[in-house]
Amino acid sequence: MTGFDFRGHGKSVGWDGVGDYHAICTADAGGFLTRPMHLIGHSFGATVALRLALERPDMVRSLTLIVFAVARDTAAYADHTQEFQPFVDAMEGGAHAVAAQAFTDVWGTGADWAMMSSAMRAYVTKRIGLIPATVPTLYDDNAGMATAGRLEGMACPVLLVEGTQSPTIVAAINGALAVRLPDVQRVKVEGASHMVPITHSAQVAVAISGFLSL
Repeated sequence: MTGFDFRGHGKSVGWDGVGDYHAICTADAGGFLTRPMHLIGHSFGATVALRLALERPDMVRSLTLIVFAVARDTAAYADHTQEFQPFVDAMEGGAHAVAAQAFTDVWGTGADWAMMSSAMRAYVTKRIGLIPATVPTLYDDNAGMATAGRLEGMACPVLLVEGTQSPTIVAAINGALAVRLPDVQRVKVEGASHMVPITHSAQVAVAISGFLSL
């Protein structure tokens, strides 16, 4: 298995803020496709994996998605917009530490921000500016992945994973995907939230193993 850090994350190089962040990350990820592979993507990474499957179908054997934004016109999306407004307000006001806490409150592991180590809080705060860079793809679908007929034409099998405690928008997203994808399975991990591949890695591994018949 190969895992890598997107620009601005982990040990990867930083992002200079120039260009389409999603397109850049997709190009970086595409460099690892040396043969037909099974792709697993979580959160923003799920949108990158899906884009690769749509643009390079000959190189993708299967797809495991743990969240992708495709529920814009649902009540759940409206609720999420309201829930996420504190993050938007904090970013617009330049309060990055407040924004980082607001982001993790919704999309974190469920851990209390105050109980996180100072190093972890500093890490998230330093990189919180990357979140707005994902909006054009995650919320506005500037890559056209949800265009009518595109998802319906997906050739590879797809596994959708979510936690039972994930934000409600996640269930709406996976429900919308399940309707449109021709070969899809859906798994819910009991007690998990958005960071399910980290907090419940064993259960996710079992689900993926079964999906791939390993």
